[in-house]
Amino acid sequence: MERIRHAIFDLDGTLVDSLPGIEWSIQAALARCGLPPLSRDLRPLIGPPIRRILAAVSGVREPERLDRLEYAFRSSYDSGGWRRTRLQAGAAELLEQLRDGGIGLWVVTNKPARATRRILEGLQLAGLFEEIRCRDSRTPAFGSKAEVLVDLLRRRALTPSACLMIGDTAEDSEAAMAAGIDCAIVADGYGVDTPLPAGSKRVSGWDEIAELCAVALCAGERC
Repeated sequence: MERIRHAIFDLDGTLVDSLPGIEWSIQAALARCGLPPLSRDLRPLIGPPIRRILAAVSGVREPERLDRLEYAFRSSYDSGGWRRTRLQAGAAELLEQLRDGGIGLWVVTNKPARATRRILEGLQLAGLFEEIRCRDSRTPAFGSKAEVLVDLLRRRALTPSACLMIGDTAEDSEAAMAAGIDCAIVADGYGVDTPLPAGSKRVSGWDEIAELCAVALCAGERC
């Protein structure tokens, strides 16, 4: 088996816990549009584009009403919701260890580029990545996370057998399958109970990610 040389990370639920900010801005959007407040667990819904999540929690299906709801969410999230994002415990240490071990780091996410950049810069992680790719990183936007991932490998000439996708949902596994790469699903993400397609591996901690990349993960001071 070829050694892993590129670790491609999902963002929400994998590197960061964005649930507090997303929930806060969904509540603000529902109130602004005169809809009942959120009354269900949001965690299993995180991962797909926000428009699908808003439709699921509100019951709104009409395109124009969804447009207004999405606009209200974006206004809230871009102005303050994103600031409530928390870094997953141990994620920064893992990224630094992988980088120091010669692993190229990348991000592929459904989150819009503006919010993604703000979050990663705010957490002082943006400089660790070779490239950060989102659904709206091009015009027209990509149709799926799988398209983003496939385009990244093609454009940057990354060898599939040398790449590992790290995510937390079945969508991440399916994107990896479409790109022909292996996938590791983290234990503390949003899709932990979702059945996974073949070719994906559940991992219990960052040390298993480091092991898959053949890099020693040290606690405290560097090795």
